[in-house]
This record gives sequence, C-alpha cells and structure tokens, in this order.
Amino acid sequence: MIAKSMQRNGLILAAFAVVATLLVMLTARLTAEPIAREQQRELLQVLNQLLPAELHDNDLYASCRLIEHPALATQPTPMYLARQNGRPSAAALEVVAPNGYSGAIRLLVAIKWDGTVAGVRTLQHQETPGLGDKIEIRKSDWITSFNGMTVQGNDDTRWAVTRDGGVFDQFTGATITPRAVVQAVKRSVLAFKANKDEWAQQPTNCGGAA
Repeated sequence: MIAKSMQRNGLILAAFAVVATLLVMLTARLTAEPIAREQQRELLQVLNQLLPAELHDNDLYASCRLIEHPALATQPTPMYLARQNGRPSAAALEVVAPNGYSGAIRLLVAIKWDGTVAGVRTLQHQETPGLGDKIEIRKSDWITSFNGMTVQGNDDTRWAVTRDGGVFDQFTGATITPRAVVQAVKRSVLAFKANKDEWAQQPTNCGGAA
C-alpha cells in the first residue's frame, strides 16, 4: 500500500514537472519575439543618439556586419556602418570590456571615419549600483567625456583615468570600472582606424539586421 502511494505521488510529481517545463518553454517561445523587438528598438534609439541623421543617410540597423578583432571582443561582434551619399562616414561598434569590477561591460562605441569618437554608451554591465553604474548615461554624464576624442597611438597617455595620469575622471571608490571602459574604447578606436576600410567592404551578415 505504501509502495503504491509513493508510486502514485511520484507520478503526480513527474506530471507536474512535465507540465511546468512545457509552460516555461511555451512562455519563452511566446515572449522571445517581443523581447527581440524591444531590444532592437532600444539599440536603434542608442544608435541614432550616437550617429544622428546629419552623419548618415542609410539604415544603420540594416548596415550591420559581424567583424572579428581581439581588441573588440572574443567573439564576432556587430558593426553598424553609417554612409552618406554612398560613402562611409562613421561606424558604431559593439565592444566588450572584459575587466570590469563585476565582470564584462558591453559598450557601443561610435567613431567618425576620421577616427574621432562620436560617442559611447553602455549597453550592459553588472557594476556596483551607486559606484560603477555611473558609466550609464542615465546615472551620470561621465560616458560623454569620450565625445570628440581621438587616439594618437598606443602611447597616447591621455587615454587613462586621472589616477593613472590620463584625462578621464575616475569614480570615488570605483576606479576599476572607468579604467576598464577607457581601455576598451581606446582599443576599439585604434582597431577601427587600422581596419575600417576592410571592415566596410564586408557584407552585411547580422541575421535579422541584414
């Protein structure tokens, strides 16, 4: 009798587990497309902030191509190419700073064709609230300090936080985060200047963005 009761309870629990798993899978399937659309909308909003209409006359999202460079990320990463009258005018690169205080920081770095930084935004991070999260534009205007900057070379000493002799402010109690972002942006600008013509020739291949 006890064995039958245990068996019945086990079957009931198994049935509940199957139903719960199916519900989770169904919910994920139903919400995947709306989430993707919202992520695309947010990305387009940021792209248009960094590369406004006066810098391009093409569809930035549709101009995406995946590029590979160790200075940007360990995996192929999107580059959104801006064109004006058919000629490249700027690009926005998704860049990963792997050495944030609490892990990787994902950035969008917009660079004009002459190598001048058009702007930077933080796309994703896990930095400490109230300290490292000042890399977000809604928390601080620190991220705008890259606007108009250029990189003269690997030995350009300006590209460091003030504690390291550079021109970028550090955060009180949180130097690691801004240091990681400054280094990542510098690397991306140098990589862009060295490879922009080759990258611009690559086909659009970002899946739904192509």
